[in-house]
Amino acid sequence: MQIIKSIDGLKRAIDKITIDDRDIGFVPTMGALHSGHLSLIRRAREESTTLIVSIFVNPTQFLEGEDLDNYPKREESDRKICEVAGVDILFMPSIDDMYSKDELSISAPSIRGYILEGTKRAGHFDGVLQIVMKLLNLSRADRAYFGKKDAQQLALVMQMVRDYFLDCEIVPCEIIRDEYGLALSSRNAYLSDEQKSRAYQISKSLKRATQLVLSGRLESHDIISNMRLVMSDIDEIEYISIVDRAFRPLDTLEIGNSMILVAVKVGGVRLIDNIWI
Repeated sequence: MQIIKSIDGLKRAIDKITIDDRDIGFVPTMGALHSGHLSLIRRAREESTTLIVSIFVNPTQFLEGEDLDNYPKREESDRKICEVAGVDILFMPSIDDMYSKDELSISAPSIRGYILEGTKRAGHFDGVLQIVMKLLNLSRADRAYFGKKDAQQLALVMQMVRDYFLDCEIVPCEIIRDEYGLALSSRNAYLSDEQKSRAYQISKSLKRATQLVLSGRLESHDIISNMRLVMSDIDEIEYISIVDRAFRPLDTLEIGNSMILVAVKVGGVRLIDNIWI
């Protein structure tokens, strides 16, 4: 595995890849790798001749007062995980490498970029799309792999690829959960055992929603009120939203074209989750 920390170094490494091996899979991450990341890496490894993983904690997607400075960093263990998983190139640039003082900007769409996560974190998706654009261009990826847990981010990245005619396929990958159903996230490391126990109510509420749908109860207000009852010990429920795959709110859930999205805070830790129905 090559560990590359400069943009020029990455360009040189990709230039050296033979034509036969120029089928590139790419997994962008912010490090603190867990089994969720590993599932993306493994799928990319299976489907790609050359596999690139990036680790970069992107400052432009953090808002004032968020946890940029405290975001978990496990550089040595991340390197070992990537090496064991068969990564060919691990790209670990610095902020100075990735950003200049007078940057061009990419803006999230004025509607889908400013609902749900965009309401609570105005400007967050601008930073996400900016760094993803840079990384897709640098990696020259044929495919890039993103988890469904960040459903709105996934949708906006796919839209950016379409709108800017980028020659890269975005591959959505399933949410990975722990044995009790909690969606894996680097931020789970902030939770105490007691907080994690309460956080399990998130996945329990989504299971309750699934049971209601299977029983034929499709009214959004009914599903949401039941989910709120299940999450009675959650500190703050920021939103529970039922939308179609284009992120339009639904009064009645449409099987095969719906998502139930949740954002909460537990002990000050912000967690998101969803199911696609």
